[in-house]
Amino acid sequence: MSPFTGSAARTPSWEHLRVDLTDGVATVTLARPEKLNALTFGAYADLRDLLAELSRERSVRALVLAGEGRGFCSGGDVDEIIGATLGMDTAQLLDFNRMTGQVVRAIRECPFPVIAAVRGVAAGAGAVLALAADFRVADPTARFAFLFTRVGLSGGDMGAAYLLPRVVGLGHATRLLMLGDPVRAPEAERIGLISELTEEGLADETAQQLAHRLAQGPALAYAQTKALLTSELDMPLAASVELDASTQALLMTGEDYAEFHAAFTEKRPPKWSGR
Repeated sequence: MSPFTGSAARTPSWEHLRVDLTDGVATVTLARPEKLNALTFGAYADLRDLLAELSRERSVRALVLAGEGRGFCSGGDVDEIIGATLGMDTAQLLDFNRMTGQVVRAIRECPFPVIAAVRGVAAGAGAVLALAADFRVADPTARFAFLFTRVGLSGGDMGAAYLLPRVVGLGHATRLLMLGDPVRAPEAERIGLISELTEEGLADETAQQLAHRLAQGPALAYAQTKALLTSELDMPLAASVELDASTQALLMTGEDYAEFHAAFTEKRPPKWSGR
């Protein structure tokens, strides 16, 4: 994501999200607890635009995506989205579905790690938002459900058919996307859907701790690692190792690489600049 901006000012507030920026960590909270943080058209659009803005800000080193109340996100709002889409024509439906996919691409392509803090339900689009994150920190109340076939749609929504097999394997992904059965925290951890399982009530705190650890680290190294993980999913080995070589050669000219050597020589912790 290019850091160069046009004449438009940074958005001062977001209607459908709560955003906090502290010490390099952006905390983005889905804030409809009375609806288990069900997504609306506006919430999707806010997430898409917010991630683009934050990606241009060098001050953001990590992002925590959380849900207010007792759930992470119950997916698209049945009345405000599913009901509304029944009255749309094909062009409008394509625009909507492209927008939801743009949110997932923004999570995968932003230059900082994204941590999903999952408590309670992560269903439908909510499950895919968590899936798209780099880390999924969850407590024992977490349950994931890819419900798209349950409403008569393809399980491959918002990139789920691309991402899920790469996280849990084709067999588990086929079962989860076709049947839409809920996966509770112990099984989610067993199949690799959860990065870290916490004690009950500690998902948000643990996600924040991880975000601050990442924010204090070598940001450029993390950004390039994330970019390579995404880019190399579909590359042959020869292309991957060549891209790795080019990336390492560039990073070896950076300030952080030289800082590590200086810190090692002087027997002190490195002071990462992210450059």
